[in-house]
Amino acid sequence: MNDLSRSEPRGLLFIVSAPSGAGKTSLVKALVERDPGLALSVSCTTRLAREGEQDGVHYHFLDRERFECEIGEGAFLEHAEVFGNLYGTRAADVRRCLDAGQDVLLEIDWQGARQVREHFPEAIGLFVLPPSIEELERRLRGRGTDSDDVIARRMAQARDELAHFAEYGYLVVNDRFETALAALAAIVTAERQRLAYQRPRLAALLDPIESTI
Repeated sequence: MNDLSRSEPRGLLFIVSAPSGAGKTSLVKALVERDPGLALSVSCTTRLAREGEQDGVHYHFLDRERFECEIGEGAFLEHAEVFGNLYGTRAADVRRCLDAGQDVLLEIDWQGARQVREHFPEAIGLFVLPPSIEELERRLRGRGTDSDDVIARRMAQARDELAHFAEYGYLVVNDRFETALAALAAIVTAERQRLAYQRPRLAALLDPIESTI
């Protein structure tokens, strides 16, 4: 009998990245809402909570001193500084879910994705693209919250982020929201049908079959 039959069920780790304005956050929120088997990892940040955000739900809001202390303790699976604020994912939270058989989704940038792959090379990367650079800028301006200088800075960062698309296993263009959401859901479903994922979960069915071979 092969080693797969002796493996304990373990969750899948999905990484979703995209440039600002591509619609990643809305897609991830909708994907997690429709799929109860998928848990969104709650990141830590030093930025202030925005109106309507709750600590422990949207982010773990930490002061900079505590965040840097946790960096020194090696608590983060990945961390980065973005526009003057620190963001990071606690390794213990992710491992706890995966070991319990829970599929986990990380909504992080390409830098964080690289760090995560050092610990979890099997992580499944999904990159969300805008339909065009022009549409991306239109969406950023449509928010009505940023100055021209900030938008220019975000666009420069977006171009840098887009240059890393080849580091991901899947590309999803967010032109129509429902179509992009369906594509993300289909990827998650397909990954769950792989032998390594299904074998320990179907042991009661497959063990008798394998014993006759």
